[in-house]
Amino acid sequence: MSSTKSDTLRVPGAQLAYEVRGSGPVLLLIHGGGGDARAFNGIARYLESGYTVVTYDRRGLSRSMLDNPEEEQQVEMHSDDAHYLLAAITSEPAYVFGSSGGAVVGLDLVARYPEQVRMLIAHEPPSHLLPGLKERHDTVREIAHREGAAAAMQQFITQIGVTYDDREPDVDLPEPGERSLENTMFLLKREFAMYDRYRFDFTILRSVSTQTRIVIAAGSSGRAYVGYQNAVAVADKLGTTAVEFPGHHVGYVSHPKAFAARLQEVLSQALP
Repeated sequence: MSSTKSDTLRVPGAQLAYEVRGSGPVLLLIHGGGGDARAFNGIARYLESGYTVVTYDRRGLSRSMLDNPEEEQQVEMHSDDAHYLLAAITSEPAYVFGSSGGAVVGLDLVARYPEQVRMLIAHEPPSHLLPGLKERHDTVREIAHREGAAAAMQQFITQIGVTYDDREPDVDLPEPGERSLENTMFLLKREFAMYDRYRFDFTILRSVSTQTRIVIAAGSSGRAYVGYQNAVAVADKLGTTAVEFPGHHVGYVSHPKAFAARLQEVLSQALP
């Protein structure tokens, strides 16, 4: 088992907290909205023997503090952060995995900094290709206003089909706490709006795919849910097919061993 190095990186408008563990080519993991680096603890232990695994709290979440907590969030800010983080760690193109909001950040990173990414796996990115993204977010925000953040998050995870009933034995599930509540509020007040505004540039994404392999992924247990359907729609716009991974929208939490094995399998198919 390798040791984990924790550090911080100063970026415009924020300070990012990150960890590096393992050895081999760099693999950056970008978590979803309202989460933090801990979401990847389960899969990181299975990946660190073959990769230098980099995890971090995105700006405004957990340990990564904003200079101005009221600053309007933009997807491009978050992909700039990933750009700065990769530049601080390696001069070589890296592997990148992003899930949910982190997949949106990853796709924007590839569109704007393709030279830094050898391969991107974007797992269930939310998008406007399916109708109702803002309306779903509005529903969650209204519940938060009436009933509080916990009820709102329950509605949100129901929308995207997250359940831990199906999971690998002895999985460490996330525990609710103050940090989770603060991150939920940041998602509701700051991050939902940036996803509502964002539009993918599919022309650029298709053009850079000649140098950076882009894989759109979806959880095999979530075919009836919007996350899976978003992945299929984005893959179709890129002229490819969504690749299935174990579990649902956060299968890397519920099925870390199987998810890590599938991730390694797909990463092995990077462009030469």
